[in-house]
Amino acid sequence: NFGPKTLPVEPGSPPGRRRPMTETSGPLDAASLIKDGWFMEKNQQWPGQANSLEVKEVLLHKKTKFQDLMVFDSTQWGKVLILDGVIQLTERDEMSYQEMLTHLPMFAHPNPQHVLIIGGGDGGVLREVCKHTCVEKATMCEIDGGVVEASKAYFPSVSTGFGHPKANLIIDDGVAFAENAKDASFDVIIVDSSDPVGPAEKLFSKEFYANAHRILRPGGVLCTQGECLWVHADLIQQMLQENGAPFASAEYATMQVPTYPSGQIGAFLGRKAFADASKERDTSCRQPRRAVPPGMALRYYTEEMHAAAFALPAFLAQRLQAGGGGGDRDRAAAGKRRRLQWDGA
Repeated sequence: NFGPKTLPVEPGSPPGRRRPMTETSGPLDAASLIKDGWFMEKNQQWPGQANSLEVKEVLLHKKTKFQDLMVFDSTQWGKVLILDGVIQLTERDEMSYQEMLTHLPMFAHPNPQHVLIIGGGDGGVLREVCKHTCVEKATMCEIDGGVVEASKAYFPSVSTGFGHPKANLIIDDGVAFAENAKDASFDVIIVDSSDPVGPAEKLFSKEFYANAHRILRPGGVLCTQGECLWVHADLIQQMLQENGAPFASAEYATMQVPTYPSGQIGAFLGRKAFADASKERDTSCRQPRRAVPPGMALRYYTEEMHAAAFALPAFLAQRLQAGGGGGDRDRAAAGKRRRLQWDGA
């Protein structure tokens, strides 16, 4: 099982940043979560806690093909995007998630030219990917076009990447897209994914990670939403041990997002083995392999933040070490075996 006990989501729900586990059956109505002028995010994925934001004005509330979507203006955090009752972003803190989920893998790669984004319908990760001049093409596969349209209308500073000449937006199932992609197609894959419940379980499965490994080029980096260390330590350990098996390195990085549960969320980073065996000893993503270019517009990510993201609290580091997971383990000796098993070499 993945983390705490959860309830099932509605069939056909798409990948989103975080998915709700409500205590009532039937379609969720985000308006029901606003009481006395406050929106309260409360569900069983993070039991015993809730996050509230004061609402100034509801700007949009609609049902897309897949989910309940709300945008409201808050008193302190700017406009807020809600999907199925769960906070996806606020204008005030969105850059912490978008920049770290993007630039950790992008700067961990020496020259990312072809990038795949799965999910991330608000466009924030795409915006960040397009800041890298080395990128030749950024393909984004998002299942819910309604989220894209809402972001364009209400979050213009987040959705700027949709108009970038290097961006290629595909409205489709990201898991199916990855399954049909050619071998060694991408330098970096970023999965702005859901929690591992319902249909989104596929994005946390060993099969999906093995497939992502297949379509990465040698030395390529996969970065996926890695859940909260305060709530989902079991899942983090499983991701590193099992899903990280085909990769030359598998590591967990942490980032601060005040409006997410516990104020923290993580990222799984895995690197495919380099074609040049001499580089096998240095497969970690802990240090950037390129300097931040002068003039790159950043509000959260720095080279120092990159390295610091991999420093874990003692309780988690000890747990991962005891369980054989985490980025500190030396995988070099197993590199040749992995290439034989996963690359067909």
